Amino acid sequence: MATILLIGTLDTKGMEFAFVRDLIVGRGHQTLVMDAGIAGEPSFAPDIAASAVAEAGGTALSTLREANDRGPAISAMSAGVAKLTSELYEAGRIDGVLSLGGSGGTSIASAAMKTLPVGFPKVLVSTLAAGDVSPYVGVKDLTMMYSVVDVAGLNRISRRVFANAAGAVCGMVEHTLPEVEDKPIITATMFGVTTPCVTKVREVLEAQGYEVLVFHATGSGGRAMEALIEDGFVHAVADITTTECCDELVGGVLSAGPTRLDEAAKTGIPQVVSVGALDMVNFGPIDTVPAVFKDRTLYKHND
Repeated sequence: MATILLIGTLDTKGMEFAFVRDLIVGRGHQTLVMDAGIAGEPSFAPDIAASAVAEAGGTALSTLREANDRGPAISAMSAGVAKLTSELYEAGRIDGVLSLGGSGGTSIASAAMKTLPVGFPKVLVSTLAAGDVSPYVGVKDLTMMYSVVDVAGLNRISRRVFANAAGAVCGMVEHTLPEVEDKPIITATMFGVTTPCVTKVREVLEAQGYEVLVFHATGSGGRAMEALIEDGFVHAVADITTTECCDELVGGVLSAGPTRLDEAAKTGIPQVVSVGALDMVNFGPIDTVPAVFKDRTLYKHND
């Protein structure tokens, strides 16, 4: 039996959370329900009340209700949910997390899910999952499922989607990985033009007993690698492809942010830094290239 954390606004979406809760329990697992609702009372008693969430976020629920300001309230509840979720994980009390939500619920739940490590089961059904999900996913393996219809009641569409989500998180917690040899991890960065070099480096390192994780230098790839280094997974870095720094410098679309290259230095692990693809910057469609670069060599990689 596993314990799945359900994070939701039970004042407005209690029926939907009761539905997935019952499906999970019917599968043989147990749930821990955290209420992140602000406006009213929950439709059923949660295991962790909204007042406790608000307090963990640094304020009182009554204060949030009196202010009646949605933006600061969501920020406070996001902070509280993230703090409590992290504590539950550290205490070994949860094995997976599931949430359903619109824009507010998505913001609150994703803040909590991003505190959890890579590999920990996290499923989020959201009305926003068909658009740009990068603010919610960040660099974690958060599974987002488009709700198709709004998370507003139970109907023939929502029941199927919610049931799939419940089945997904149950499958994640039930699945076990086969035992593999625990090898030291070395990360590497790669772009199309550096693939031959990185492939050879990976083959040499793997032959010497290392596990090599290759990251595509597309902005999110660099951020994901930096996050894994920060989390202590990585023993050394072969940073062959530093092109993301060019995008950060001149406004390309594949920047990994200003802290790219920082984590290996902070943690003190060995790193080799090279200049792969530093002769290029990435933009979207050809007509989006800024005018200042129109007289440069332009290569159309794809539409």
